[in-house]
Amino acid sequence: MKVGTDGVIIGAWTVCNKITNILDIGCGTGLISLMLAQRNDAAVITGIEIEENAFLQSQDNFNNSKWSNRLSIIHTSLQDFSSETKFDLIVSNPPFFTDSTQANNQYRKVARSTNSLNFKELVSKSKTLLSKNGIFSVIIPFPRKEEFISVALENNLHLRRICNVKGTANSPVKRVLMQFNNSQNTILEENLIIEKERHNYTDKYIDLCKYFYLKM
Repeated sequence: MKVGTDGVIIGAWTVCNKITNILDIGCGTGLISLMLAQRNDAAVITGIEIEENAFLQSQDNFNNSKWSNRLSIIHTSLQDFSSETKFDLIVSNPPFFTDSTQANNQYRKVARSTNSLNFKELVSKSKTLLSKNGIFSVIIPFPRKEEFISVALENNLHLRRICNVKGTANSPVKRVLMQFNNSQNTILEENLIIEKERHNYTDKYIDLCKYFYLKM
């Protein structure tokens, strides 16, 4: 489970100020949780991960971080997870591979396939775990945007903020970041272009992610 651009972007983009309890669904090796711990010096962050090897690496990463007292990881699926605590922020870089587009590595198949967690399960369970004024934040492939928004509305979660992500100015939109909550309001829409050319990042991407790279 390599560090990927998707995880970096959502870890940097997601609103996390004035947040007390955070849940990271499918946290992989802990990247997003660690970024949120760096950005919010008070939040208690819980990660859940179904794939055992990723869980063990995330546990090790958490234990060796400067925020270990505020980070915890549970080896479980979202379907089996329960919590008496309601979360002010739920964040996920969820599975999106279908049977025909799954990753080759067997461990990545478990973590990244919709067979283990589909959008309906993700949204409906997140709704039950979200606090009244909580935020639900995800990054998904752009072609599945309308599908995800529709599922969210079925669960009375309303789109509040959206960011369309492109690799370069001339490339199609590849990913979409979306933020939902329980109340209807104005939708804030923005665009993010990652690179001017290979390894030459745009000013907006640098501004978003500069605190998380050793060199940029």
